[in-house]
Amino acid sequence: MAEPIYYVDHSDIREGRIGEVREGMRDLALFVEAREPQLIAYDFYIDESDSTMTVLAVHPDSASMEVHLQLGGPKFREFAALIRMRSIDVYGRPGAGVVAQLREKAEMLGGGTVTLHTLQAGFNRLG
Repeated sequence: MAEPIYYVDHSDIREGRIGEVREGMRDLALFVEAREPQLIAYDFYIDESDSTMTVLAVHPDSASMEVHLQLGGPKFREFAALIRMRSIDVYGRPGAGVVAQLREKAEMLGGGTVTLHTLQAGFNRLG
């Protein structure tokens, strides 16, 4: 059975762009929901100071993440003027191609770091 992939990114919201970020988040969430039925969860969060956006995604496997990056690429570019990505953390074992795409995404959105975390112990009940 494939190992799920947990994706978390953090971005600074550029000053004066919070309204556009909120609109973009809703648009992207609807776009992904309609096109990626395999995706388990895809959520956007904004901190209480309206200065940081966090994205949380749960993929059933690396193939799901690859599809997401391919379909979402043009949509992600729309955020380049609105945010500065600080970090992407991936929990699980994405394929080498996915890791390369994540590094490109981080660079495009502000040069954030990409950190991979491998499972050491635990369980999940996702399926």
